[in-house]
Formats: sequence, C-alpha cells, structure tokens
Amino acid sequence: MRLKSEIWVKAYLRGCAGQGAAAVVVHRGDTDAGVIFIKIAHLNGIADLYGPAPAGLVERNDREWVPVRTAAPDADIDALIRREIDMDRDTWVLEVEDRAGRHFLDDWLSKDD
Repeated sequence: MRLKSEIWVKAYLRGCAGQGAAAVVVHRGDTDAGVIFIKIAHLNGIADLYGPAPAGLVERNDREWVPVRTAAPDADIDALIRREIDMDRDTWVLEVEDRAGRHFLDDWLSKDD
C-alpha cells in the first residue's frame, strides 16, 4: 500500500532536517495522492528538480523519483514548477537548501536512472 502524500512529505522533511538540510513545503498538494516534486537548491543560483518516475519505471508499490532537470538555473526550475502546478493544483513542491546538492532520495530513485 502506498503512503499518503502528506505522510511521505513529513517523513522526507524530517529526514532532511536530521541530515542538517533545510527543507520546506513550497506548495501543498492533495493530502492523499498529490504528486510530489522536490527542488534541491544549491544556494549558488543552480538547482536540481526531481519528480515522480513514470508509471512504467516504478518497480515497487511505492513512490520513486527521477531527475527532471539537474544543474539548471533556479529561475528555469521555478518556471517548470509553476507549469506543473498550473496543470495540477494538487501537486506538492518541496524545496531543500543544501550547498552540496544532496537530494536525500537514494532509496527512492528509480533504478533505470
């Protein structure tokens, strides 16, 4: 059974905090099944964006992520996020601030990536 989006988000934010990275909810989506995007801000004008793996790539009955865009200007990532929210208001957006660019998704990345 898949965890509700809100529960997964809370656990992810707590994990980031435990590793010393600031992480916040930028846009709150649907509590139960909202899609989650994670922006990793490197704090130098560059960011990465991770989004849900396409259904065909998901191997387990849980959430998996793939890089959507990496090493891109913050403004480009923010524009992409705005488009996603415009298409689906139930989308969650999390932002992690970490100079090292850690995404904290090691166990959640799709194996095809």
